[in-house]
Amino acid sequence: MSSQSYRSTRSAADQAVSFEEAVMTGLARDGGLFIPSQIPKLPEDFISKWKDLSFQELAYEIMSHYISSSEISGPELKDLVDRSYSTFRAKDVTPVKVLDESKGLYLLELFHGPTYAFKDVALQFVGNLFEFFLKRRNAGIEDPAKRENITVVGATSGDTGSAAIYGLRGKKDVSVFILYPTGRISPIQEQQMTTVEDPNVHTLSVNGTFDNCQDIVKMIFGDKEFNEKHHVAAVNSINWARILAQITYYFYSYFQVLKAENNDAAKIRFVVPSGNFGDILAGYYAKKMGLPADKLIIATNENDILDRFLKTGRYESSGDVKATFSPAMDILISSNFERLLWYLVRDNMTNGDDAKAGETLNEWMVQLKTTHSVVAPESVTAAARVDFDSERVDDEATIQTIKAVYSATPDNYVLDPHTAVGIATTFRFVAKDKQEGVTDLKYITLSTAHPAKFSEVVNKALLSFPEYCFDDDVLNDDLRSLATKEKRILLIDEACKEKVKKAIEEELAKESKA
Repeated sequence: MSSQSYRSTRSAADQAVSFEEAVMTGLARDGGLFIPSQIPKLPEDFISKWKDLSFQELAYEIMSHYISSSEISGPELKDLVDRSYSTFRAKDVTPVKVLDESKGLYLLELFHGPTYAFKDVALQFVGNLFEFFLKRRNAGIEDPAKRENITVVGATSGDTGSAAIYGLRGKKDVSVFILYPTGRISPIQEQQMTTVEDPNVHTLSVNGTFDNCQDIVKMIFGDKEFNEKHHVAAVNSINWARILAQITYYFYSYFQVLKAENNDAAKIRFVVPSGNFGDILAGYYAKKMGLPADKLIIATNENDILDRFLKTGRYESSGDVKATFSPAMDILISSNFERLLWYLVRDNMTNGDDAKAGETLNEWMVQLKTTHSVVAPESVTAAARVDFDSERVDDEATIQTIKAVYSATPDNYVLDPHTAVGIATTFRFVAKDKQEGVTDLKYITLSTAHPAKFSEVVNKALLSFPEYCFDDDVLNDDLRSLATKEKRILLIDEACKEKVKKAIEEELAKESKA
């Protein structure tokens, strides 16, 4: 296991913190995001050594490179990994499906966890990490007033909330508060969050957008007095442990496709529906560790800040968030993009100087907050294009892609709208390959959620097919039962930090009396 430490993306000084501190605090005190002191490089023979490992074995190997054994021992980490993925319905945890063998198209199904979304892969692990660290800190302390506890505060545009809740429900010394934009998530997503009965779980429906919710969460983390009083912790993808857990499925799916193609030299691209940039950032870390992926392709909906950055170099947050058929991607500012920018700045503007990179990033983030726009030098955007490419997919193309895949696959495969954005992007790149005479590329598209969570969009696409029936073909008993359960929701009538803080304190007071 490594002797890894972590630093902030915005720090001009090397203020190293432990893995435990990075996980438990989530956001650095200067407002930056934690990144590892170094990205470990794998030995040249890692493919032959790792390609036949199970998902759990692979997760252990990867995480061992980022977590010091002095913080979590080997046996303890193995136990955390095994418990985290014992909750998944698929034996392979994240199985790979052949979508079109003739075109080399594969689908990485990430929705086999408790809440049917890719966030489960990370948040089951994060929930167990929180519990592990708190149990150790509180060992032998019986007095509730003296025990250390944390207040997890997060924002969701759909799936993060339920995955966080299912990862933390019933955990001792943990209270969970999830903010989501009123009317801007699907009914099943809301049902999953609001029907959990555990008293440590609280859902706050905020009259505003996801970006409003995310801003409030960041302001709460920046509120020193509130933070110290309630020990606020992060569960959004700003928490490093989430990125770490997601690295595993890039390696795992890569190995599955190598075996399916019977070719250890296959050229593989990953296509990732992208909102907050955490999912694809894990692929970037995998690539920098040594995974020989050809490209990471960002698939955006009409909220296309990432696509615009790659094409123009302008990172811009002006305008309104458009409500689309892929609501989890309806985001103006992609928080995790800051982590990528730090590496791009360090390697292409500051000659590898970590401190200067932090100083520059801090200036950029202040500028983004005040002027809503940052223009990166060409050296930075050119470097980004080495590892990344992108496409923008609108609602009409999303619908048409769901239809096309349903009618073209023997099993009438149903995509959720976010995955459809990814597949639409994949189709466009395959068409470009054909025009350019490229025939040896394979594509792995990340499938981020179960289609039953987005009934309105799926039905809009498929009701014209006479054989299609949502209740029979898509919905399962587990998700169907949610509609019969009572909801627990706190309504916040405006996107206001003080109103959210007041609601949190009132609920914490009720918990302490229970």
